[in-house]
Amino acid sequence: MDGGVSGIPPSASRAGGVDVSGSEPTVFVVEDDDAVRDALSMLIRSVGLAVETFVDARAFLNAYKPARPGCLVLDVRMPGMSGLELQESLTRMGSTLPIVFVTGHGDVPIAVNAMRSGAVNFLQKPFDEQELLDSVHHSIDQDATIRRRLADRKAILDAVESLTPREREVMEKIVDGAPNKAVAYDLSVSERTVEIHRSRAMKKMRAESLAELVQMVMRVRR
Repeated sequence: MDGGVSGIPPSASRAGGVDVSGSEPTVFVVEDDDAVRDALSMLIRSVGLAVETFVDARAFLNAYKPARPGCLVLDVRMPGMSGLELQESLTRMGSTLPIVFVTGHGDVPIAVNAMRSGAVNFLQKPFDEQELLDSVHHSIDQDATIRRRLADRKAILDAVESLTPREREVMEKIVDGAPNKAVAYDLSVSERTVEIHRSRAMKKMRAESLAELVQMVMRVRR
């Protein structure tokens, strides 16, 4: 399909890795200190959340699956790849997994960099248990919201890709405010032809009204 008609991406694969299965969110803990890792695991399990622990960043990356919902509780300073380097790697991979940093070496520049890069919170050891749990719950809620938005975007893009080139062209012009008569003139077709393409486009997009169609297209335009 011709992606030059509008700002809508030509491919619907933008939301690859989005979990829409309703699987249970997991808190992934990456911490090289055995005692701290065990304590974090016990604390998080105590509120009924699933937990998986990793001794270092590389072990987590080897097991990481983007489709799995949840959040990441991450130590900053670890042998090999640091927590900040893991955050950078995940960002390059397009991950939206929320991160809560914990560290025994909390300094302002590290915290600022972590938060600027999208971390939900940055806690110093010994951390307040309730603050950590609040951050974890907030992160899981944030992850669920992001995944819903990505799944919605993917569904719209899939619908757009189901349109014929002419249906898409008509839809774009209609969404941009052009009346049927103007669209017909621009495309050198009859108004009846425009009405047919418009009706088919709305059906494929599952839009009940023009206003809904406009909202859907605006959500996926660049």
